[in-house]
Amino acid sequence: MTRPLAEQHVVITGAAHGLGAAIARAFAAEGASLGLIDRDGAALAALGTELGARTVVCDLSDADATRAAIAELRAAGPVDTLVHNAAILKPQPFAEVSYEMFRATLDVGIDAGFILAQAVWPDMVARGGGALIFVSSQSGIKGFADETAYCAAKHALEGLSKCLAMEGEAAGILSCTITPGMAMQTPMSEQNYPPELKKKWVAPAALAPAFLRIAATRAPGFSGARLNAWDLSQEETT
Repeated sequence: MTRPLAEQHVVITGAAHGLGAAIARAFAAEGASLGLIDRDGAALAALGTELGARTVVCDLSDADATRAAIAELRAAGPVDTLVHNAAILKPQPFAEVSYEMFRATLDVGIDAGFILAQAVWPDMVARGGGALIFVSSQSGIKGFADETAYCAAKHALEGLSKCLAMEGEAAGILSCTITPGMAMQTPMSEQNYPPELKKKWVAPAALAPAFLRIAATRAPGFSGARLNAWDLSQEETT
């Protein structure tokens, strides 16, 4: 069962900057009720004020804090759409990666995705469906030098989403991963993109229409798929 965006409660992680902020603004423009999570308290508060959104400052590498954050947002109403966008990318040669950094990258990338999805699952079952949207990347299907932890987290996210799509089908719950499909300008890419990619990048807002389309339509063909935000957004705007 689909639900108009203006009647949806949407939770977005990594919402204070970059793609997360662009997605939040796009949903707000459609009248959705927003719950935003990020560890940057000042930037998150400013965005929350701008959009009239509920905000929770949280380090998603902390499982207990993650559970508390989603519980606080669910207290304001059941969740219809979850966008798990938060991630850690710190390129390092494998021999230099500390266990603490490896663990934190997985905690944010995959463990938080599991915790959040499991928390909102009953809401979606009770409301006849929902959308779980996990932001992935080429690192979810390829390996890259100096990205051991990030690739491991994104590969795991791809598997999680496929399983949730299968289990959620009977309840009308869509689960998908989505890649930018185009180099985009974000604080993460500012630090990690080589000059040749920076020449081609686009604003995150150009990718946001794809997220609206997934949440609004819950198209069965999207569930279990690995989607391309640039391609979907271009279809929406042409």
